[in-house]
Amino acid sequence: MRELTWKVGGAQGEGIESTGDIVAHGLHKSGYYVFAYRHFMSLIKGGNTWYKVRISDEPLQYHGDSTDLLIAFDQQTIDEAREELHEGSIIVYDSSKWEVEQPPIDGVILAPIPLTEIAKELGNPVMKNMVSVGATAAMMGIDYREFANEISGRFAKKGDEVVQANMEALRRGYEYFNEHFQGHLDLPPKPASHGERWWISGNEATGAGAVLAGCRFEAAYPITPATEILYWLAEKMPRVGGVAIQVEDEMAACIMAIGANYAGVRAMTTTSGPGFSLMQEAIGMAGMSETPLVIVDVMRGGPSTGLPTKTEQGDLHELLYGSHGDIPRIVLAPTSIEDLFYYIAKAFNLSEQYQCPVLVASDLFLGTSKATVDALDPERIRIERGALLTQEQLLEIAEGAYERYKVTESGISPRSIPGLKNGRFVSLSNEHDAKATQEIEDEPTRIAQMEKRQRKLASFDPNAWGAFYEGPAEADVVLVGWGSTNGQLEEARAILTQEGYQIGHLQVRLLTPFPKAFVEHALAGSKKVVVVENNISGQFAELLKQQLPIHDKLETCLQYSGKPMTVAHVVQRVKEVASLASSIEV
Repeated sequence: MRELTWKVGGAQGEGIESTGDIVAHGLHKSGYYVFAYRHFMSLIKGGNTWYKVRISDEPLQYHGDSTDLLIAFDQQTIDEAREELHEGSIIVYDSSKWEVEQPPIDGVILAPIPLTEIAKELGNPVMKNMVSVGATAAMMGIDYREFANEISGRFAKKGDEVVQANMEALRRGYEYFNEHFQGHLDLPPKPASHGERWWISGNEATGAGAVLAGCRFEAAYPITPATEILYWLAEKMPRVGGVAIQVEDEMAACIMAIGANYAGVRAMTTTSGPGFSLMQEAIGMAGMSETPLVIVDVMRGGPSTGLPTKTEQGDLHELLYGSHGDIPRIVLAPTSIEDLFYYIAKAFNLSEQYQCPVLVASDLFLGTSKATVDALDPERIRIERGALLTQEQLLEIAEGAYERYKVTESGISPRSIPGLKNGRFVSLSNEHDAKATQEIEDEPTRIAQMEKRQRKLASFDPNAWGAFYEGPAEADVVLVGWGSTNGQLEEARAILTQEGYQIGHLQVRLLTPFPKAFVEHALAGSKKVVVVENNISGQFAELLKQQLPIHDKLETCLQYSGKPMTVAHVVQRVKEVASLASSIEV
């Protein structure tokens, strides 16, 4: 892979996001594959924030470990990026504010540019961002006009004068770099054109997939990092006759989604960890009433309010076991932005086919990152509503004879939409009989209904698509991940394989029902298994040990700082494990 990484950082409120968006989207429009990740604080102003862009001639799922080009609006940006820099990295810093006496590591090239001073000469110090974008073009060896359309589009509503001023700032930054510094770091060659590509975030892909899957109602309470889905749907839903509403809290959001599904409308709610905690009782109600329900949990750092703007995979136990009592559920763990698009559609189908909650495990890294993806295919999305009775079918049933919770061999009872003749029923959160006309407490009915619900997923085969494996049948180490770690594990495996290790990679994207047969087969020939996840307790490792007798060869690679897993961390951990295994064998 040929690539280049660029990063801009400074205090929150200095326009870091808009600067990164202009560079990332501009390079995407130029024809490159781009992946962008934003690290931000739980503040409107203050604190350090950064935006990193990785550019390649191949598709990307990760923003990269290293930084080749760094734009620093403050010293903290340089200090925090130290481990990412290498010999040949270029740092542009705002010499209007401070001087950097020496590079943070040997071989790094310092390029002091008076960004603020140049912007002030043009009438507005805020335009230092556009000066830095011009310098970026020079550092990349491209014409600054590559970003002209981005600036025109972003500032058009503010008038021609503002557009021209920002264009001038862009030009001045470009010329200053070329006048005072020699050389640049080349962008990779542009990939050959092979069809339409989209620039999309994981949260946007979730919203788009939901709409195409027939979702017409979203109820949610704003919470970082899931809010973007609500806002995207609030804009798009009316175009297809749907509604997305902001409600008073997450409990109301979940119950409203259940109510809409009960009425026959495909509906969902989206949240993050704290909000998901509030939904637990309602999830049980969906299970007891056998009402379809889709919940997207865009995980963030916990516990409690935790790290609202940082990533983590700490909600796994809650996704698997949250809510009291026993109910069937399905938990999906998409591995990429593309997966989010297709898996949210799959979630709606599964929730109606099995009449149970389907929970989608996303996270901040996967949800808020933006990337160039090959055009997603709406034709792959099929709407399958399961055992949903039509009016014609209900007319064949005698009046008053319809049994909403009929005990069936499959455990799935034909569902009616309220309002259809002969299809009337009461959806109780208490235990009930087959007709659901009354609450019950007698043992035979209770046992029959519990066993019926429990049979629902007996026909569901999690091994068909619940995980995928790449690598040798007999590996020194198999890397095991779930959800958003896929890109880093692919890259770690490639590096380790090149260095002579026999490495496999297993990514699990269906957490329950667990694809036990597939996973067992994939791990059978491994000497060591390293479970990689973004939490401190190794929640997925515990699930794996519950499912398979692999305690003796299982190791973990954990990250819980709030930042995404890095490739270097995985590579280092695998080498430690491989070395330990070799010493034991000797």
